Amino acid sequence: MDRISKEHRSWNMSRIKGRDTKPEMIVRSALHKLGYRFRLHSRTLPGKPDIVLAKHKTVIFVHGCFWHRHENCKFAYLPKTRIDFWQQKFLKNINRDVQVKLLLEKAGWRVLVIWECQTRNIDRLCAHISNSLN
Repeated sequence: MDRISKEHRSWNMSRIKGRDTKPEMIVRSALHKLGYRFRLHSRTLPGKPDIVLAKHKTVIFVHGCFWHRHENCKFAYLPKTRIDFWQQKFLKNINRDVQVKLLLEKAGWRVLVIWECQTRNIDRLCAHISNSLN
């Protein structure tokens, strides 16, 4: 049973951002620190990637561990209520991520996924980005 009202839950959920999230801003900062320039949320590409590095023909998705189900991550827990609803929602997210990745790769783009939990250590994040783009 939910401990808060339906209206308050709706308000909470409306505050969850889909872009310009803290992990996304950390990745952008790391890219700038490394000297990369990029575009944001390109509507012309499948899935509207968070970051597009056209020069490197690479797109970056900054995925939340909870919403996109980062395997073996403590942040990808399953809520205790409405389990069927959440499992279906997560499955749709995972399937959409797979389809978008396939479409982008078919179009010749390299797809890099950076997980929310990877943004907690900036030095490790910069090393991961450098290794992935070189």
